[in-house]
Amino acid sequence: MATGDSAGDVAEAAVVLDADLSALNTFGLRAHAARLLRVRSVAALQAAIAAPGWSDTARLVLGGGSNLVLGGDFAGTVLRVEIPGRRLLRAEADAWIVEGGGGESWHDFVRWTLAQGWPGLENLSLIPGTVGAAPIQNIGAYGVELVERFESLDAVELDTGELRRFDAAACAFGYRDSVFKRTPGRWLVVAVRFRLPRPWRALTRYADVARELEARALAQPSALEVSDAVIAIRRRKLPDPAVLGNAGSFFKNPVVDAARCARLLAAHPALPHYPQADGSEKLAAGWLIEQAGWKGRDLGPVGCYERQALVLVNRGGATGADVRRIAQAIIADVEARFGVRLEPEPVFI
Repeated sequence: MATGDSAGDVAEAAVVLDADLSALNTFGLRAHAARLLRVRSVAALQAAIAAPGWSDTARLVLGGGSNLVLGGDFAGTVLRVEIPGRRLLRAEADAWIVEGGGGESWHDFVRWTLAQGWPGLENLSLIPGTVGAAPIQNIGAYGVELVERFESLDAVELDTGELRRFDAAACAFGYRDSVFKRTPGRWLVVAVRFRLPRPWRALTRYADVARELEARALAQPSALEVSDAVIAIRRRKLPDPAVLGNAGSFFKNPVVDAARCARLLAAHPALPHYPQADGSEKLAAGWLIEQAGWKGRDLGPVGCYERQALVLVNRGGATGADVRRIAQAIIADVEARFGVRLEPEPVFI
């Protein structure tokens, strides 16, 4: 992780006024920031916090821009996290402890760990965003959540400049949630450490992954082969944000108690559901949305992707208000049909 020194702080925290954010959010929504601060080291960030006037402006932390919906122009300072760094901290008997800088591309970091022979993140391949943003959302896919591979992280408090270390308990992880998501603008994650298991075993219980590996005749896949399979699945299902603006899976899979799930299954036997450790059941939000008639349907310049109902896409020129409008319509229709209320994954700004 780059820390910088006082002489290099100005260069490491480049400032742009009236910054266009359209290319800095994967939805491609039109918005400007009064001030954009490109944060490339901890020292540069702390120098900016210590400067006069810092406390007088609103702040928005921006990683890869893949998990937010910009409602319009932002009158304060947007902090673009660009802190690099990849390293093995230590090898323990049961785990590799690996660290990534907050500004590293998440997918590139995952593939780097696999190339080094440190498996464990392969099911999380091709998720957009940065290493620093991953714990904020507690990202997850194909049977693995970040919290299961988490060791600790470092974050700077944006009011004081204090650098603090967080363990998993302090992060208060939940389903696509954390203390950082619940207190937006308070912390900027500068480095994350992961505990990658030794020995490793492939997690392939999700049907899509199992089918893909079977099609590739891989009965005992390596971690890299699992990653390749996940990448192929995601590319088939999800649009490339560089081609069609989107924020990935837009809705959380709702969790209901067992009794409610049983009632839903009696009326809808095909409803995909996944038992949870606490006895509850996770339902497939994409299935609910598709059954409500939204897959492939547009509302203004925003549509529900024709290959995956969980994804909302920008057909061109969309605003945050357009995204909110279709999201609210989908939520209302699914609730009316199934009595289940969906929650968006991205944060609305």
